[in-house]
Amino acid sequence: MDIIDDLQWRGAINQQTDADGLKKEVNEKKFGLYAGIDPTGDSMHVGHLIPFMILKRFQLAGFKPVILIGGATGSIGDPSGKKAERKLQSMEQVKYNEERLTNQMKKLFGEDGKFQIVNNYDWASQFSLLDFLRDYGKRFNVNTMLNKEIVSSRLETGISYTEFTYQILQAMDFEHLYKNNDVELQIGGADQWGNITGGIELIHKTQGADAKAFGLTIPLMLKADGTKFGKTEGGAVWLDPEKTTPYEFYQFWINTDDRDAIKYLKYFTFLDREEIEDLEDKVKSEPWKREAQRRLAEEVTEFVHGKDAVVEAQNITEALFSGNVQDLTTAEVETGFKNMPSVEVSADKKNIVEWLADDTEIEPSRRQAREDVKNGAIRINGEKVDNVDADIDPSQSFDGKFVVVRRGKKKYYLARIK
Repeated sequence: MDIIDDLQWRGAINQQTDADGLKKEVNEKKFGLYAGIDPTGDSMHVGHLIPFMILKRFQLAGFKPVILIGGATGSIGDPSGKKAERKLQSMEQVKYNEERLTNQMKKLFGEDGKFQIVNNYDWASQFSLLDFLRDYGKRFNVNTMLNKEIVSSRLETGISYTEFTYQILQAMDFEHLYKNNDVELQIGGADQWGNITGGIELIHKTQGADAKAFGLTIPLMLKADGTKFGKTEGGAVWLDPEKTTPYEFYQFWINTDDRDAIKYLKYFTFLDREEIEDLEDKVKSEPWKREAQRRLAEEVTEFVHGKDAVVEAQNITEALFSGNVQDLTTAEVETGFKNMPSVEVSADKKNIVEWLADDTEIEPSRRQAREDVKNGAIRINGEKVDNVDADIDPSQSFDGKFVVVRRGKKKYYLARIK
């Protein structure tokens, strides 16, 4: 099975400009291919992973991936999917975002030189306005540009000339990489079809009608319930561990709906067909075990954050499930309880009833606190406390930084020591 057959099986192909030609080409040579991202933010989120997972698959199959950071295109804004003009960023912000995205790409694709990272600012900034109009503007028909979905969807609300020219700049990228980096294939989301075909048309005009240039788009990713993939109640799921911790990242994947688990395994992991089909059988026969979700969470978290992050996420998950939080490190407590209800308390030693009711207000009253303690409903740092005369000494746990309280079976609170 070649790379195209594998992508077809994974459901990862939406449109191709020349399916027969591309299939023939992948079996004859190991050419370059690219996908791009504009530095409109300082981190990718899981939605951005989709085209780059395809690029990674080509890399593993021996092809030469080129990652384009859009310093030029990102400075003017892509009209795709937007009802209004993007707010222009300062060049300082664009530069900062470029550096952050470049570092993320290096983590995903390795440091072994088997891929390239390029910035379209390096060549686009060399053109004068007259060069742009004479060498490129002359080759684009306005009627054709207006009919591109990426532009036509904006005509009612209006589109500036700046964003209107975005498709020309992206076409210039493809032509530049075709000439200088042996790139024959551009990969993008379904909304990039018009931009991709514009690049191929430009290559055929400047390099000859028989130039081998191809485009491939990926289907729009939606969850089984019809909502957008990659969003949670807390917002986007980021690749930056400062924005979304590895534990939260792991939890996002492990909480995948049964109906989506196999689709995500095909898209976001490098597991082979046999293993994925085995997991598909288990989703049907033993859904309560959630084995597919566990493998999904392990594979994607390791790909993005490394093996140590998987171990940490699993430690936190197991501790919260079993209640054995005493086995966690201070750092794991801080990560795992990031979004739990929290309070600030002093490091002073105090009676547990008073501490629960007065200092932390975890309990609504001393009477309720005494009742819950007597009934064994309170655990402090994983240990049951059923003596109303017991004392809490916050300085003795988790390096004197935290006290973890569990009230009942599942309700956790984090007391942070001032």
